[in-house]
Amino acid sequence: MKTSTNEASQLIDRYGRKIDYIRLSVTDRCDLRCVYCMSEDMQFVPRSQLLTLEEIEEIASAYVELGVTKIRITGGEPLVRKNIISLFNRLGQLEGLKDLTITTNGTQLQKYAADLKAAGVTRINISLDTLNPELFHTITRNGQIEKTLQGLDAAIQQGFNKIKINSVILKDRNHHEVIDLVNFAIERGIDVSFIENMPLGITGEHNHQGSYYSSDQIVQDLRHQFELIPTTEHTAGPAKYFRIPQHPQTRVGLISPHSHNFCDTCNRVRLTAEGRLLLCLGQEHSVDLKKVIRANPGNTEILKQAIINSLDIKPKGHDFNIHSNEILLRHMNMTGG
Repeated sequence: MKTSTNEASQLIDRYGRKIDYIRLSVTDRCDLRCVYCMSEDMQFVPRSQLLTLEEIEEIASAYVELGVTKIRITGGEPLVRKNIISLFNRLGQLEGLKDLTITTNGTQLQKYAADLKAAGVTRINISLDTLNPELFHTITRNGQIEKTLQGLDAAIQQGFNKIKINSVILKDRNHHEVIDLVNFAIERGIDVSFIENMPLGITGEHNHQGSYYSSDQIVQDLRHQFELIPTTEHTAGPAKYFRIPQHPQTRVGLISPHSHNFCDTCNRVRLTAEGRLLLCLGQEHSVDLKKVIRANPGNTEILKQAIINSLDIKPKGHDFNIHSNEILLRHMNMTGG
């Protein structure tokens, strides 16, 4: 990645928060069907309505010029997008970008881990909610855990700066596995983050409210076996981290949108695969950047001004309420994981 030469950030919202992180979804498609993420018979966005890889690069470049230093590529499953490595190759050359990361389910990593490392990807987050093959198949509706584990091993062999497991914890499904997942991470010298279930999309049999298991409960469970020391470390995202003194190579993160709202320090925006800029994960405030760039091809200044202006509608915080029956109709795979 090239040395930073970009000017001081121009992306400050109404609440004084500096936006230096964008999550770019490159597809809403996925080769798994996780119960908390999408319905079993999802209707995907027609490919003709997606941003092209060149348009994604154009938007990413504009954000970096405005002061963004971290880009995370998400989906759906980003590695099912055709020619996706070419995008990573171009993003890895952006001056001023310090951190290029990816969130993936791991099924394609055995094929692509080396290419991602060569492109300049610094960190990888791999979704892994359970170590039980049968439960993995149930939660993902069709997945084989062996493919994800093989992908994880391939990533470890490439020596990325950081590799982290992301586990969505669901009450009475996998909440009893948090200690096993930490031990799994310790054995491999990688990090693990536990995520509270978020009420996004009607996903069939999955009950968002009934599946809620708080971060406080997770910490209580983990302290039966581990000494957890809070730390101020962060990775530009919302996770709060703990260290285990006996295992310094592994951090335990908690992402707690309900029990410990992190909106006051939000430094992120999200771009959906069809070009909708979401200013908040839990609200519908958005700007159509696809419309902006297609109406003004090659005009970077108009694009950058639209990005700056978008912060006028970034809300103070989300409206998630896990104890309500109300959920956003937008599924997680459409939002960008």
